[in-house]
Amino acid sequence: MQFRDLKTQYETLKPSIDAAIAGVIAETSFISGSPVKELEKRLASYVGRKHCITCGNGTDALSLAMMAWNIGPGDAVFVPDFTFFATAEVVSFEGATPVLVDVDERTFNMDPQKLTEAIEAVLGEGRLRPRAVIPVDLFGLPADYPEIERIAARYGLKILEDAAQGFGGRIGERRACSFGDISATSFFPAKPLGCYGDGGAVFTDDDETARYLESVCVHGKGSYKYENVRIGWNSRLDTLQAAILLPKFRAFEEYELERVNEAAAWYTEELTDIVKTPVIPENFRSSWAQYTIQLENKEKRDGLQAFLEKQGIPTMVYYPIPLHQQEVYQTNPVYQACPATKRLCERVLSLPMHPYLGREDVRMVSGQIRTYLK
Repeated sequence: MQFRDLKTQYETLKPSIDAAIAGVIAETSFISGSPVKELEKRLASYVGRKHCITCGNGTDALSLAMMAWNIGPGDAVFVPDFTFFATAEVVSFEGATPVLVDVDERTFNMDPQKLTEAIEAVLGEGRLRPRAVIPVDLFGLPADYPEIERIAARYGLKILEDAAQGFGGRIGERRACSFGDISATSFFPAKPLGCYGDGGAVFTDDDETARYLESVCVHGKGSYKYENVRIGWNSRLDTLQAAILLPKFRAFEEYELERVNEAAAWYTEELTDIVKTPVIPENFRSSWAQYTIQLENKEKRDGLQAFLEKQGIPTMVYYPIPLHQQEVYQTNPVYQACPATKRLCERVLSLPMHPYLGREDVRMVSGQIRTYLK
């Protein structure tokens, strides 16, 4: 059994993916070829944004937003404590300070009430300037943007949506990557929409920001590549990766997103009486980057993981160490108390989840969990 079955996905999409790769090789347009612009246009239309700018990876996508807003020393950027390191790392890389905020144990996402408390604490201390907030759409579920947008407006903060895991999620009719001032996603292979290497994208409705991002991604270019108007990077999505993403995106739209939601419903049906299953708030929809259960304590979680491994069932722990306990943030940590994050790090376990997971697969995994716990 595969945790995220990329092999079956490739076998299913092999004719279209192979043809797309062959087309790029035949045209020999390996950098900034036509599939890149086609993909950007389709992604922007899908999420409901005016602009999509692809880049080298999801971390670059986040960093590009920090640069566009001139985030730097003395600035406070509010980040959930329960997430992958890159979300805070990009803030530190710009010389700013990530302020770590606790999460809602039901959804795994930033708790708006704790965000308000963190902002007030920073204002009360008077050392840092609150500038931005980076909610994370963890495990495929969009953060509580209706409430976070109200808080950000009250305090004059920019919002960067970290939708690295959230592509395909939704709140009402609004899709992930449409929230906040700028949105960022990742095409890492295991993401809901993944390529065969690294890749990312930034979304915005602001024309000036889009022009800035397009420039910075290609060495700060001006009207053409040999005119440089600012210091930039080399962060471009390869044409091969864009070509691979196009047929994968078609499958994602046509059936993969529906299938992962179906698989998640099967898991919840099988497991809801024996473990704490994920909560999807009313009017929200997840793209199920992971299906993550919670056990009573670390001992039971680790025991179940070891048991499932012996049965040939792969699992993952996202994330075993809170950001505030990472060694790099021990010298000058800035965070409020994050008890929910600490509990989650000791109790969460992610199960196999992908669009090609069958009902019998879910029953088998759930049956083994039931066997161990009972």
